[in-house]
Amino acid sequence: MTPNTLPDAFADLGSWMEWSLPTMGERSAQRQACSISDLEAFYHAMLPRMADVLDFLAEIAPDDAPAEAMALLHLAHSFAEVAPAVECFGQPAVSYGYDVARFIPGPEWAREPSGQ
Repeated sequence: MTPNTLPDAFADLGSWMEWSLPTMGERSAQRQACSISDLEAFYHAMLPRMADVLDFLAEIAPDDAPAEAMALLHLAHSFAEVAPAVECFGQPAVSYGYDVARFIPGPEWAREPSGQ
């Protein structure tokens, strides 16, 4: 379960915890369910912090990550999910693209640390 808190250095991102989703499917569904203005708001909140987020996460062993660090990792994953929609498509979905509801990630896509 994702905690409701982030590491102290990232408390300013706490209002975006609804994006701290542990699976690719959940992140994709969240992106699809939002308006482009919602995606842009999340994107613009995360973008200036991403260098710090990635530096912080690079210092933590994934299998030993505290729950707050995992919540931050999930936010970073959501940023990666949203970025193409904002930067390239200008909408939550890809027009005439593959229906993401049909995509079911297999075990090879499970990039979470063991036990997550």
